[in-house]
Order: sequence, then C-alpha cells, then structure tokens
Amino acid sequence: MAPLTGLVIRPPRKKIAKRQLELRNRLWPGATQEWLWSRHTHDGFTTLPKCMPLMMSIMDDLAKGQPVSSTYLELWCRTFDENFVTLSKPREIAFHSGFFGQRAERTWRGRLKILEDLGFISLREGPSGPASYALLLNPYKVIQHHYEVKTPGLRADKYHALLERALEVGDESLSPPAQPAAPEAVPAPAEAKAG
Repeated sequence: MAPLTGLVIRPPRKKIAKRQLELRNRLWPGATQEWLWSRHTHDGFTTLPKCMPLMMSIMDDLAKGQPVSSTYLELWCRTFDENFVTLSKPREIAFHSGFFGQRAERTWRGRLKILEDLGFISLREGPSGPASYALLLNPYKVIQHHYEVKTPGLRADKYHALLERALEVGDESLSPPAQPAAPEAVPAPAEAKAG
C-alpha cells in the first residue's frame, strides 16, 4: 500500500479524535489513506445515528422472522437530510437491499409493508405504484412507542441497551418529555384601601 500523494487531510480538532488517530497510527503504522474511507475525502456518505446497528437488530426482532433491517438501511442511505426517498427504481433498490431473483421486488415490497406497519416508514403512492415514496421517521421514537405499548418481539434488554447507548452518544430522542414549568404563583389582589 503506497501512501496517497496530493491528499490533504485536516487533523481532527477534538482531543478524543486526536488520541484515537494517534492510537490508530501506532496500532496500524503502515495503514495509508488510500485504504481508509473518510467523509472528509470521499463523497457518497450519509448521516447515521450511532445507535443504528442496535436499532436495526430491534427492527428485525419486531418483524418476526422477516428481517427488514437491510431494506431500512438501504432506504436510509438513499435519503438526504429531508428523510424522504423516491422509490422509482424498485428492482435496483431491492437488489441493494439484498434481494435478487424472480421474487426480489415482491420480497422487498413485503419488507416495505412490514416497515410501514411497524411505523418506521410512511409510504405514498405515485408513478411507481403504492410504494412510490417513503418518509423515514425517527427510529428512536418508533422503538420507544413499541416499548411503551409492549409490542411483542421488543426485548426489554435491547431497549434498555438502546437507552444507555443513546445517553452515551448524546442523543436525546429517548429523553422523557420536559415537564411544563409550573405557572408562577399569581399574587393575591391587593385589598382596596379604605379612604
């Protein structure tokens, strides 16, 4: 692996990132940027919650033997910050989700329906049929709802692990709603002074 020339990599600004980079360079001194993928040097990236692997495992548990996580991740990777995706290439999206062969699209559409039934996505009809557009909802909130209504398949240990990990990474999606401020005490009306 030859070092990549002409590539400018800005050093991370945060202390933790600097320490991680130093440790990585000591553990893998021969690693070159050519063999590492960075959003700072490559296009084609998306923002992803750090809890996504655990949330995907929970989704699959809720789907009762019909894994939906690869379909969900493919949808997520096709969105930008608006959480919306056009499903105009169903065969391609099905293939990228891991489905191939004669039943690929049908299987993929079935997984979309499960994701919609579970509340992770909302579908709208259009030129590509009943599933032409998808809106991806906050997976933390969807999982929280399933926990609150005790949906079968949602394991308490995974939900509690999600709570812990969300706190660890600083995501407040699962935080309890803020308590409304108590109204300030209204002062009693002053008694009229007798004149």
